[in-house]
Amino acid sequence: MKVDNLLHDETLSGRISASPSMLLHEEILKPQFDYELKHLLPYYIQIEEVMTIEYERLGLISKESMVEIVNLLNQITKENITADPKSNMSDICFAIEQYVESRMEHPVPNWHVDRSRNDVQATAQIMFARENLVTIMEEITELIEEVLALSNDNLSVPMPGYTHYQSAQIITVGFYFTAVSEVLHKSLNRMIKLYDEINKCPLGSGAMSGMELEWNRAEMATKLGFQDSSHALVSVASKEWMLQIAAECSNLATVISRFITDLITWGSSEYKFFVLPDEMSGISSAMPQKKNYPILERIRGRSVHINSYYYDMLNAQRNTPFTNLVETAKEGGSNFYPMITCMKSVLKLYTAVIKAMKFNKEHMYEMCANDFFGGFSLANLLTLQCSIPYRQSQIISGKYIVAMNAQNRKPNEVELSFLNELCEKYGYKSSLTEDQLIEIFSITESLSRKKTKGSTNPLEIKQLIDQQKAILREQKQQIVDLKRK
Repeated sequence: MKVDNLLHDETLSGRISASPSMLLHEEILKPQFDYELKHLLPYYIQIEEVMTIEYERLGLISKESMVEIVNLLNQITKENITADPKSNMSDICFAIEQYVESRMEHPVPNWHVDRSRNDVQATAQIMFARENLVTIMEEITELIEEVLALSNDNLSVPMPGYTHYQSAQIITVGFYFTAVSEVLHKSLNRMIKLYDEINKCPLGSGAMSGMELEWNRAEMATKLGFQDSSHALVSVASKEWMLQIAAECSNLATVISRFITDLITWGSSEYKFFVLPDEMSGISSAMPQKKNYPILERIRGRSVHINSYYYDMLNAQRNTPFTNLVETAKEGGSNFYPMITCMKSVLKLYTAVIKAMKFNKEHMYEMCANDFFGGFSLANLLTLQCSIPYRQSQIISGKYIVAMNAQNRKPNEVELSFLNELCEKYGYKSSLTEDQLIEIFSITESLSRKKTKGSTNPLEIKQLIDQQKAILREQKQQIVDLKRK
């Protein structure tokens, strides 16, 4: 066979003799090209610049050529490169290479020698991921700030606390929302650590086993904002960073859905714990008396998509060989950006709700005043002061509350004589006074009686808010430091 017969026009490989079909172009390559053009182009340009400078350091191209190539790279925009099956096989890396080479004054044969797309693509993907991870962390800090402001403004506002869907003990709005902020702090802290963990540069790994020239991987990593470089095979094969980010977002979305479930309950017409402004509310087309809060349903409903995206990425990697694969890197990561977008939306919407909600303090106080939340305290005091065995104290307290409910008495309408009779019936003598019994069912006293760290005591919550504000300041500085690297 003659050499002439082996030549063909407008292809990038000597191994295949045809450009990608229109089916592949339209269904796979162009959509991928467009996605990378929109989201990854700046990273590809940075990577090409760093590698071009490295060529000059290695003595493979002149300084003049390096400057010319870098200048041409900086001319590339989303508008002047396109997916073309014939000229660049609808691949963004080839399109960048072709754009530069077609405009150079003189050929530079060594440019792109000893190169692979695999590590370049992996590097661009992680650069994109870490930037979006920072954005999510910044959204979380904004949410925490609003949560802490709400906690501080409602530090001592009492409300019923629930276990097993039943009212259980008196807590405060500040107490509940410092729990929210603590959970957010923990998630944010894990994301900060995760950033450092994934911030390893694949560049210089080649196709899968390293490069033949003496590329300075450490220097290239530093120029691209990475802390270090990674194992060649791990660099191109592992997409664990994708799973780690998605898993943390999934965990956070899950707990946010639980917080939103509380708000859905509290905002109902039966509870009426808070209101949202009209501009954040909805109406019924049939029932004019209704004011709905569909934004809460949207947040909770939207949060589940994040779980689904995580499972999609997880399953896309399962049972695949540990090497560079389009299946894991591109097809398996096709929902990474939608997941990021959805997470940002959940955080923005939740932040808006926290900022806008106003609590019905009088109504919540009345609910606390009408329920016998002091039963736990009564049982404790019967044991501690009157030496009644605790299980017997529980029985006596329970029977006292049942009798008071049967008489439609409020908790502060105490009847000491009946309590004394109950104690005597079980063979014990009560030394409690009427003032003590009134205090047991006092709302403010029920809060201050809590002595342990992390309790609903307003003094404890005030200290906790101050501590969480200090933690947030530290975390915000850590995020700033990450962005500077």
